[in-house]
Amino acid sequence: MGVAHPLDPLTPEEIKAAAAAIKATAAQKDLSPLRFNVITLAEPTKAELVAYEANPDDVPSRAADVILQAYPKAPLIEATVLLSGAKPAITAWTEIQDREPLLTPEDCILAEDIVKADPEVVALLKDQYGLTDLALVACDPWSVHMPPIEGRLIQTWMYERTHLDDNHYSHPIDFVPMVDLNLKKVVQIDFPWKDAAEPWKVPKANSNYHRNLMDKGFRTSLKPLNIDQPEGPSFTIEGNLIKWERWQIRTSFNYREGLVLHNVGYEDGGAVRPILHRASLVEMCVPYGDPHAPFQRKCAFDVGDYGLGFCANSLELGCDCLGHIKYFDAVLNDSKGEPWAIKKAVCLHEEDAGILWKHMEYRNGHAEVRRSRRLVLSFVATVVNYEYCFYWHFYQDGTIEYQIKLTGELSTNPLSPDEDPANPRYGTLVAPGVNAQAHQHLFCARLDFSVDDPAGGKALTVSEVNVEAMPDGPENPYGNGFIAVETDLTSEAKAQRVCDPSKGRMWKVKNPESLNPITGKPVAYKLMTNAAPVMLATPSSLLQARGGFALKNIWVTPHSESERWPAGDYTIQSKGGEGLPLWTKQNRRVDSGNDPVVWHSFGVTHIVRPEDFPVMPVEHVGFTLKPFGFFDCNPGVDLPYAANAASKLVNGCCNGNGVANGHANGNGHANGNGNANGNGYH
Repeated sequence: MGVAHPLDPLTPEEIKAAAAAIKATAAQKDLSPLRFNVITLAEPTKAELVAYEANPDDVPSRAADVILQAYPKAPLIEATVLLSGAKPAITAWTEIQDREPLLTPEDCILAEDIVKADPEVVALLKDQYGLTDLALVACDPWSVHMPPIEGRLIQTWMYERTHLDDNHYSHPIDFVPMVDLNLKKVVQIDFPWKDAAEPWKVPKANSNYHRNLMDKGFRTSLKPLNIDQPEGPSFTIEGNLIKWERWQIRTSFNYREGLVLHNVGYEDGGAVRPILHRASLVEMCVPYGDPHAPFQRKCAFDVGDYGLGFCANSLELGCDCLGHIKYFDAVLNDSKGEPWAIKKAVCLHEEDAGILWKHMEYRNGHAEVRRSRRLVLSFVATVVNYEYCFYWHFYQDGTIEYQIKLTGELSTNPLSPDEDPANPRYGTLVAPGVNAQAHQHLFCARLDFSVDDPAGGKALTVSEVNVEAMPDGPENPYGNGFIAVETDLTSEAKAQRVCDPSKGRMWKVKNPESLNPITGKPVAYKLMTNAAPVMLATPSSLLQARGGFALKNIWVTPHSESERWPAGDYTIQSKGGEGLPLWTKQNRRVDSGNDPVVWHSFGVTHIVRPEDFPVMPVEHVGFTLKPFGFFDCNPGVDLPYAANAASKLVNGCCNGNGVANGHANGNGHANGNGNANGNGYH
C-alpha cells in the first residue's frame, strides 16, 4: 500500500483493508450490524511530520482512524487501524456512550426515505394538502439543536414541489417530522400551526431558477469571455504537492474539513521559507434567530454535523472554475466501509487578479505597472440548502487569502401564526407567505503557523496591533500624531480577542528567532479580517454553550494533537461546554517556545433580502494573511513587464466619440489628463 507522502489521503485499498480489520474484530465481539461513519487517515503527529521533513527516510507509521456504529450494543465506536505493518492491525478500540457521530449523506437520504414511508406523514400529506405523489414532496434533513427527546435524531423541514425540478423552498409545509435513525422511524411530528385560527395554506406561486423552468427566458446581451493560456498553466504538480510562482503547498482532503493545506512555504533566497504548517476550516455554526417553536431547533454545525468533505461537489469543467484546470479527486467511505470517490472534488487554477502594483512618474508620464496573478485552490460543499464555495488564494507578493462564497438556497419556513404576514419580525418575506429567517454563519479556521520556523512554529509569538491617536502635548504639538501599539498575547486568557475596526486592529504571528535585515524586528505575517457580529445568542442559551468558539474572533492555544475541533469532537446533539472555551480555561502559555495555534472565528449575519431568492447571489466573507517584515522588500517587484497582447481596443462603447478621457485606457496607454503615457511607453 505504498504512498508518496505520509499526508496523502487513504487509498481505496487502504479503506477496504481498514474496514476488513474492523469487521473481523467486531465479529469477535459479537457486534452487528455495523454502520461505518468515517474511515480517514490518522495524520502523523506534528513532531513526526517535522522529523520526516528533516529526514525523508524517517517515515511515520500509516494508520486509519475509524468511527462506526453497532447499534444497540455499541452506538459509537472509535478505532485505529495500523496499515503499515505486515497486515492491518487494530491498535485502539473505544466504545463511547452519550455521543452521536456526524450525519453522513446516506443518513440524510435514509431520513427522507423514513419520513416518506411513515403512515402518519403520508396521511397528513394526502388529507391536508392532497399530495399523493411523494416524488413531489421534499424533506430537508437537519441536525437537531435542543433535542426534545432522546435518540439519534434528524428533523425534516417539509416542502411541496409542483415539478421534479421546481424550487421547493417556495412551498413550505407546516409540519416537521423528526426521525430516529437508530430506530428507523418517525418519533415525533411538530405542528407549528396547530393552534392557529386558520389552517396553513401552502404557497402555490413558483419561484424558479432551473434552466428548464425559466418562464421569463434568458438575457441575450452577453458575449463570450474566454480564459486563454496558450502555453498552459504556470503551476506544476507532484502528487499532492503544488509549486507555483515560488509557492509550495501540499494538500490533503478529508471527510470533515474537506480541503486541508500543509507545509505552505515561499521560495526566497534559494530556500523555501515555511509560513503555515497546517490550515483548514474546522467548524461552522449557523444559528437561526426565530424563537418560535420549532424553529429554535435550527442551528447546524455544518463541519461537525455533516462534514464538508462528505458534502463536496463533483465540479464541472467550464462552470465552477475557468482556465486550465487541474482537478483532484477525493476518496472517502460509505456506510458499508467501501471506498467512495468524489471526482473533481478540488479545483486548481490561475486567475488574473487586477493590478498588483503600479506607479506613474507624473513628471514625464512614464508608468510601471504589473498585473497580479493568483493561484486558486477551491472546493464547493452543498450542505442541504446552502452552497459554500471555499477558496484559498495565493498571490505573487506573498499574500494568502481565504474566501468563502455563500450561495444556494435559503432555508424557508411558513410564517409563524402570530407573525405579521406583511412584515415578519424574525425574517424576510421572499414570496407570499414564505419566510426566510435571519441567521448567522459563524466560521472557525485553525491556523497552525510556522513562520520561518522549520520546527513547525514552536518559536512563534502572536501579538495584537492597535492604532492609537496620540494626545495633545509636547510630543504631538499639531494633533496629527498616531502610532501603532503592539502587545504580545502571552496566555490563553489574554489571547481571546475581538475585532475593533475603530483601532485598525490586526494580529501578527512573528518569529523572534528570525529577524528582518532592514528593520531588525521579527519576521511576521499579519491576519486581517472583516469586523462582523460575533454570536448574538444570549449567555443563557444552549447556542452559546455549544458554539462558544464564535464569541471571540481570535483564540490562541498551545499546539495539542487532541485539540482539533473548536466545538468538540462530536457536535450532533451536543450539550456544550467543549472545545475552545473548555481548553482555554487552563490559561496555558502561548508565547515563544509553546508552539501557538491561532483559531480565527469570523462570519456573516444574514438579514435576508428579497433578492436572495429564488437562488442566492454569493455573499463573501474571509480573511487575509499578509507578510509583515517577512521579506526585505516587495517580493513581486521582479515580475516582468508584459502587456497583454490579447486585449483589444473597443471603439464606440465608452462615450460619444469612442474614446475615454482623450485616449483609450488599457495596458497600452494610461491617460488621465490628455498627455500622460502608460506602460506601453518606455
